[in-house]
Amino acid sequence: MKELPSYRHIWKIAYPIILSLLAQNVVNVIDTAFLGRVGEVELGAAAIAIIFYVVLYMLGFGFSIGAQILMARRNGEGNTKEVGNIMDHSLYFMFGMSVFLFVIIKYFSPQMLRPFIASDEIFNASVTYMQYRIYGVFFAFFNVMSRAFYVSITRTRLLAGSAIIMAVVNVVLDYVMIFGHWGFPQMGIAGAAIASAIAEGCSALFFLVYTIRLTDRSKYNLFRFPKPNFGVIKKTLDISVFVMIQYFLSLSAWFIFFIIIEKMGERSLAVSNIIRSLYMVMMMPVWAFSSTTNTLVSNAIGQGKRNLVLPIIRKISYITLFSVVLLLIPMLFIPGWLIRVYTPDITLIADTIPSLYVIFGAMLLFAAGQNMFSGVSGTGNTRDALVIEGITLIIYLVFTWLIAIRWQQPITVVWFCEYIYFALLGIFSFLYLRSKRWQRKVI
Repeated sequence: MKELPSYRHIWKIAYPIILSLLAQNVVNVIDTAFLGRVGEVELGAAAIAIIFYVVLYMLGFGFSIGAQILMARRNGEGNTKEVGNIMDHSLYFMFGMSVFLFVIIKYFSPQMLRPFIASDEIFNASVTYMQYRIYGVFFAFFNVMSRAFYVSITRTRLLAGSAIIMAVVNVVLDYVMIFGHWGFPQMGIAGAAIASAIAEGCSALFFLVYTIRLTDRSKYNLFRFPKPNFGVIKKTLDISVFVMIQYFLSLSAWFIFFIIIEKMGERSLAVSNIIRSLYMVMMMPVWAFSSTTNTLVSNAIGQGKRNLVLPIIRKISYITLFSVVLLLIPMLFIPGWLIRVYTPDITLIADTIPSLYVIFGAMLLFAAGQNMFSGVSGTGNTRDALVIEGITLIIYLVFTWLIAIRWQQPITVVWFCEYIYFALLGIFSFLYLRSKRWQRKVI
């Protein structure tokens, strides 16, 4: 990277990530849409169980982001052999963590969920989902590491293929397992969990075959699986651990957000699950450009081009905001049709539309602030990024509790808390980057 990357170059890296996230979110959309036709209990349980699973998933995702930053730095330095070494050792760590999480959830998820859920029906359905869904964690962690490797070397096209495979498999299996078609038993929420786990396995198989057959493994010294060098793992963890904690806290805060909403009743929880699913779809371009920011910032610093960091973040932020506006404009005119994907209940649709309009506005703040925050992580200053996230989350949850429980406002007003979160995250990140404290970090 000798000069500021063009919009075309940024888009070339980001659009396959957008496609991959689109396909991955089809999984959540279809799960939610199908379960919405089973009943409000299943729809509400899915809201809590999916967020709970994603909290655990984010531990692995956070580690992969730290590894991605480190691999991108070595790739920018031209030290490609070390890229594969980091990847192999990261896979060692991820396998160990997946085994640990599997055991914890398989045997202790009822005790972990019971204190948070008031409704017995929602509790039982949530536990059922987790008991089956956790089998996918092994494949999910391999997938996020594969994605981190290919994003770090800016080869992102295959990400769309892996995610499309996962989405197609999940849609087909959801249809036959949730409702009992083609000779399968009617499994309801358990069928949704099993379908998602199998779909993740198919995606992992695609990554494995592609890497073995179509990637120059010798160039990157990839899949050599040497004797574990705990120094390599520790160096990766030095970057990753703060990202892991950050993502864990962020998703835990969203889990707490839904637990607070669960206290407001099953209807509020059902509305919020629909909003959550649509929210995740709208976030796709922002997350894709955020990942691009991580890689390009780390590559630039690896090449000694620290002066390009802020211009790169600014340029990616412009294209992110433009993409979000293009996505939101048509959605503004068809909110009812969007919600109808999840439920045929006319009253539930009517109750959901006001909250949907609220998050449309929040998305603009998200687009403006997330790249700033990803820029902080991309510099390698993940400890400082964690501090920014932690302060923001505390303020966010305090306001959520006050509005939902203390002041007992309707669900539409509660969703305005998203504005507080995204505004503060962007402001704190911008001030940090302007301070130039990040320039002292060496990884």
